[in-house]
Amino acid sequence: RVTGRVILDGVNILTAPEATLCRQRGRVMGMVFQEPMTALNPVQTIGDQVAETIYIHKRLSKSAALDQARDMLNRVGLPEDLFPMNLYPHQLSGGQRQRVVIATAIALRPRLLIADEPTTALDVTTQALILDLLKNLTAEFGMGLLMITHDLAVVADMADRIIVMKHGSVVETGRTQTLLQDMQHPYTRALFAASAHRVRLPEISASVALLKVQNVTRTYRGPRNGLFGKRTNICAVNEVSFTIHRGERLGLVGESGCGKSTLTRALLGLEPVQSGSITFDGQPVWTDRHPNLDVRRQMQVVFQDPYGSFNPRHKVARLITEPFYLLPSQPSNDERTAKIAAALSDVGLKPTDATKYIHEFSGGQRQRIAIARALINDPALIIFDEAVSALDVSIRAQVLDLIADLCRKRPLSYLFISHDLSVVRTITDRVLVMQHGKIVEEGPTEDVLTTPRHSYTQRLIAAAPQLPYMRGTSHAQ
Repeated sequence: RVTGRVILDGVNILTAPEATLCRQRGRVMGMVFQEPMTALNPVQTIGDQVAETIYIHKRLSKSAALDQARDMLNRVGLPEDLFPMNLYPHQLSGGQRQRVVIATAIALRPRLLIADEPTTALDVTTQALILDLLKNLTAEFGMGLLMITHDLAVVADMADRIIVMKHGSVVETGRTQTLLQDMQHPYTRALFAASAHRVRLPEISASVALLKVQNVTRTYRGPRNGLFGKRTNICAVNEVSFTIHRGERLGLVGESGCGKSTLTRALLGLEPVQSGSITFDGQPVWTDRHPNLDVRRQMQVVFQDPYGSFNPRHKVARLITEPFYLLPSQPSNDERTAKIAAALSDVGLKPTDATKYIHEFSGGQRQRIAIARALINDPALIIFDEAVSALDVSIRAQVLDLIADLCRKRPLSYLFISHDLSVVRTITDRVLVMQHGKIVEEGPTEDVLTTPRHSYTQRLIAAAPQLPYMRGTSHAQ
């Protein structure tokens, strides 16, 4: 049941008929969604998708609508000479797809643009470009912008006014600078403190090599250059070398498409490499063109999407015991029950949660279950692949505290992959910076992020939004 009023351009959209709302959508209000790949039609070209809104509302011919779509794509940085309108969404990068979504949303120059977490899935440099684009377009078209986000550094940079919501109610509102300097509500102060949250990792004396990567190269066959053209090779990972020691927490940062995911698949033995070697505790990850299962049993992954990485039809007890199927012999029922209870307790959940389904948990709880699944076999190495990027700031702080607490309880070694430099700063000992398939800089995390030497690292840090100093919080970033 909905009560109250929502007035947009003189129309109460809560009581307006569907025909009126259809006229409002696109013309008066536009929407930019969080995940452009699901917001776009995968079997429709980008030109047709932008033109569709124009065609429906303006009743123009298809050619005229395509002409206007071409202009909009050009305005968002996708000129036709570089990005033909007959491209499909899968042929674009994440940032380019988000530009197509923005072009569709502004095609009719609406009075209000709603951006729902528009940069959550993007790396820092792409995020900076998208935010600058939104700023410029709202200024050029005179649009109002409603930015919905859990990234408070983005709010501080983009917003004139801030509304803080908790459990469906507005708890505080005000001009951005005024609110940041004098936060009145405890929830607002807690949110901003969580954004600047720093965990305290235990000291380590990492000397024994666990994972050694030496001159690894991985290439793919690219598309043909024309119908009869030759295929070009794409070098996703180019002579990469590094070592992870026992008990060490290593970070890996870089833009989308820099080779992080390809490198991760190679480390896990999911893809072979053309040259170089990967050894885990002295054993090769690949033997005789086959993945080494003895090595794979000792590594686990925590994925970005805690819901998408689980089977919704299975209960938690089944989900977190999936790594048992890698073991040469299965534990007994009593051992299995004890390990389930211990794993859930280690991540702050109850043993009784094992009887529930994954949809019964919040996002933060799902990620705790993902960590429990990774821990249940006591792996020697865990790979956290953007494990906290989908969480809001308070839940993210809780998960980071959990990881730090686990490090105090056991000799945990992990590779933490993230595009959020503030998270990498607080949760890793050393960091690798990757660009175009190469490691361009590495070293102690604090040194690299405080005094970067490589120009690419400097650009990454400059592109990351920063929280200003705030009175009333326990941390300043």
